Amino acid sequence: MEKTIDGWICGALGVVIFAGSMPATRAALAGFNPLFLTVARATLAGLLALFLLIVFRQKRPERCDLLSLTVVAFGVVLGFPLLSALALRHINAAQSQIFLGLLPLATALFGLLRGGERPRSGFWLFAGLGSACVIGVALHRGGDLPQKGVEFMLAAILLCGLGYAEGAKLSRKLGGWQVISWALVLSLPPMLMLCWLNAPTTLVHVPGSAWAGLAYVAVFSMLVGFVFWYRGLALGGIAAVGQLQLFQPALGLAASALVLHETVPPVMMFAIAFIVLCVAGAKRFV
Repeated sequence: MEKTIDGWICGALGVVIFAGSMPATRAALAGFNPLFLTVARATLAGLLALFLLIVFRQKRPERCDLLSLTVVAFGVVLGFPLLSALALRHINAAQSQIFLGLLPLATALFGLLRGGERPRSGFWLFAGLGSACVIGVALHRGGDLPQKGVEFMLAAILLCGLGYAEGAKLSRKLGGWQVISWALVLSLPPMLMLCWLNAPTTLVHVPGSAWAGLAYVAVFSMLVGFVFWYRGLALGGIAAVGQLQLFQPALGLAASALVLHETVPPVMMFAIAFIVLCVAGAKRFV
């Protein structure tokens, strides 16, 4: 029981940190193109992860773990950051929150496929209702969305759900912060090379907000958030704790309002109350 509570606390902290990712990415795109932003955030996070692994003298993962680490890296180090950055060239940060309502379902699905979890039918009912609520409110706010933005975000959600579930499964063996750190280190050589090849010719005109956005996604979205998130999923269950992501769109909209001055609809407060009920219901049927 104590482990489960710790899992939910860690998961909630991870969601709060991840909620700033889309607004921070949107801010960073004011100074950097999507490819450079993706490889730069991965490079900075990879160097920090390498430092932590050396300082704490972590044992290298076994050869049998390399495939899982590659899946994690492909999903959350490269796939989601790049595809979501490409999407944000066509939609704004608030509109991108629409698709995050699908992330709990994607995580639970891959938890079933990769983590061996078998939630009861009631779980899927509440999970579906929660996702439908988030998407409905966000669509009401977002209106018509460009097709390219939709395609990029849907692909990003699928890869992110896969990376979350695979990392959570491996965290039971290696530990939460170790999994994301080794995935970042595994990605570091190609990310470093791509960062060098795609670096802007000049950084003089990059606004301070873009640097702040890059710093956030590199340190918090790419590393610190996963320390809590993977531990939460490993302790509390991939499907159950994954439902906390239903709160991420609401938190992301609040961050978009504070940082990017985008409008947040009052109806979101009613949606949050409904989401709380859905998360509680899903937890009961895991």
